[in-house]
Amino acid sequence: MSTQNVQTLVVAQQGTPSLISTHRVLRNTYGLLSLTLIFSAATAAASASFGWPHPGLLLTLAGFFGLLFLTSKLRDSGWGVLSVFALTGFMGYTLGPVIGQQLALPNGHQVVMMAMGGTATIFMALSAYALVSRRDFSFMGGYLLAGIVVAFLAGLGALFLDLPALSLTVSAAFVLLMGGLILFETSRIVTGGETNYVTATVGLYVSIFNLFTSLLSLFGFGSSNE
Repeated sequence: MSTQNVQTLVVAQQGTPSLISTHRVLRNTYGLLSLTLIFSAATAAASASFGWPHPGLLLTLAGFFGLLFLTSKLRDSGWGVLSVFALTGFMGYTLGPVIGQQLALPNGHQVVMMAMGGTATIFMALSAYALVSRRDFSFMGGYLLAGIVVAFLAGLGALFLDLPALSLTVSAAFVLLMGGLILFETSRIVTGGETNYVTATVGLYVSIFNLFTSLLSLFGFGSSNE
């Protein structure tokens, strides 16, 4: 066997565990993501059906960041999976009253279905592109972080100052930012930058959650003006 063939064989053998690991992370991430989305949807449906009150902005932020921190700490153990369900279940609960209010409007069911369909279409299209192209979108990380922080602060300003136009602008910005985050998170898994499926699941779930709520806001505003 020639030296070149030996080198090729060694490189292939070294690359195999990485490829297998990437496929494992992808499989575990999408498996856990599917389960948490179902659990979150069930929690949201229960919250909307029973008319559970919204916990409010401060409690929502405290619960989200608290559970996010806990999940990050437990990501390397089995407790991390339970923490993911706690986080996504809590977010589903906070989403329930919002969906309930929307469903009470004349075109509410149509708006919710449009938001769900739009979210699913965008997520599948961007995920498929990142998986098939295998492009590295890690360069977007800094821009996405800055954009999310600015949009979040602008959203708080729109809420406290009661500025509907600014709120719609923030929702549109979040649609673009969450699309970029889906590309970023999926790319990190494909390229081996993310090796923990618990963390990867949380990143994709947050993207889907914010994408859905942003589309719900946009479609709901458009429907109310018809």
